[in-house]
Amino acid sequence: MESLFVSTLVVAIAEIGDKTQLLAIILATRFKKPIPIIMGILVATLANHALAATAGYWVADFLSGAWFRWAIAISFIAMAGWALIPDKADDEEGDAAGRYGVFLTTTIAFFLVEMGDKTQIATVALGAKFQSIAWVAAGTTFGMMLANVPAVYLGEAATKVVPLKYVRIGAALIFLLLGLWQAAELLGVLK
Repeated sequence: MESLFVSTLVVAIAEIGDKTQLLAIILATRFKKPIPIIMGILVATLANHALAATAGYWVADFLSGAWFRWAIAISFIAMAGWALIPDKADDEEGDAAGRYGVFLTTTIAFFLVEMGDKTQIATVALGAKFQSIAWVAAGTTFGMMLANVPAVYLGEAATKVVPLKYVRIGAALIFLLLGLWQAAELLGVLK
């Protein structure tokens, strides 16, 4: 359950102000069809994060040892710095919904935009740390939905509720704490 809780919390906070959340807002304001957008986000996130958690699990399985666990700790600390960098919405997501429909447009756009994103990389690291594909993928997907469903329904107003600067600082602190937690375990401070 720890892997589910931590994965949900990390991704829910990291997703706020992320480019995929901005994409959700753009899609919601452009198409005004929340249910197909939400279902597209869910399908894309499940697929993307299941692959990412599997990659983390696999990599950790093949590359065990203290140096690899240090790499995970350092990756969380690096994610803390990355979380402080604001994302910009890509203007490439256009009016393709007329051709593919809102659901498929959202699914494809979300899956592609999430590739290499900080929440996907966090999912890889969480999969490596917790060695649980299902719980990590479930937690990170739930975290994505916690952040994106309100964004879909509130549209642009969601970005004005909480200053993104403070959300980024909170996300950075969580990533930093995860990195320090891993480092403390390696140093024998936590057992």
